[in-house]
Amino acid sequence: MALDSLFSWFSVDMGIDLGTCNTLVCVRGEGIVLNEPSVVAVRKGTNRVLNNGNAVGWMAKEMLGKTPGSITAIRPLKDGVISDFEITEAMLSYFIRKVNGRRHIIRPRVVIAIPSGITAVEKQAVLNSAIRAGARRVYLVEEPMAAGIGAGLPIVEPTASMIVDIGGGTTEVAIMSLVDIAVCESVRVAGDDMDESIISHMKKTYNLMIGEQTSERIKIEIGSAAATGDESTMEVRGRDMISGLPRKTVVSSEEIRESLQEPVNAIIETVTSTLERVEPELAADLVDNGIVLAGGGALLRGIDIVISNATGLDVRVADDPITCVAKGTSIYLENLEFWKETLESNLDDE
Repeated sequence: MALDSLFSWFSVDMGIDLGTCNTLVCVRGEGIVLNEPSVVAVRKGTNRVLNNGNAVGWMAKEMLGKTPGSITAIRPLKDGVISDFEITEAMLSYFIRKVNGRRHIIRPRVVIAIPSGITAVEKQAVLNSAIRAGARRVYLVEEPMAAGIGAGLPIVEPTASMIVDIGGGTTEVAIMSLVDIAVCESVRVAGDDMDESIISHMKKTYNLMIGEQTSERIKIEIGSAAATGDESTMEVRGRDMISGLPRKTVVSSEEIRESLQEPVNAIIETVTSTLERVEPELAADLVDNGIVLAGGGALLRGIDIVISNATGLDVRVADDPITCVAKGTSIYLENLEFWKETLESNLDDE
């Protein structure tokens, strides 16, 4: 352990928010140094990553839905967990290599944020992938804890803090106190399901087939969970399901809001069911402390309004919600000696 502490002076230790949509990497003392899509482009029928192992992140995302028959663009994480081990390992290896650089010969210690609802087998898969990808030591932290710390919540104090982390594959709802999670629920409904709802709406209403990137752009530009007084329209292009030819149409923010009702309601139900399970004293704290939203889904217009209406609590969106989890892993890194007893690690197997 003393040797490990000595190595830490010479290694680029990093925290990783391994997300379904995006992976963020932060370095101790430097903050977030990488934010790229969790996408890998491979030769079809193989696990060989294109461009000498570098067709990862932004380069690969540009290929989504546009690849020729010989190339496949893969998102190796589904619902917040690894669905393709070899591709995840290749992606992690690329990100660690890109951040670590060639000037450092000592492998880094890595803190990785994982969904709270994953199984022991899925946790082991993350540990193994990170070790094979080039990490010296791997520590796992639950996403709600990392998000709460990154959002600046007082989770060390004997008072309730509530975080709702709406990511790409999962929504994590947790109430924390005294450096631990008191109540937590994880539901595999999040940003990706909102995109799917928009794709389904375009098919049913307009007989128009659109891709993932187009549906995500619609969600970002005109999507909302509640009427905010900023109604607008957007021109959408895709393929006509009847004629098979390219076509465009115009959609309104009101109809997109209606199409998002199902995933939004699932998130609200998870929030309310979590509150129903909390101890009375912690519930009393939340009357004053309210709820904080993190993750990319927190940027959906009006999501704070609908959650506030459903719970009767004050709801606010964290500053820069997309980076909260990554910032939390960075704080864990900077205080690893203090926090490591609360983290799962590959050291547990030794």
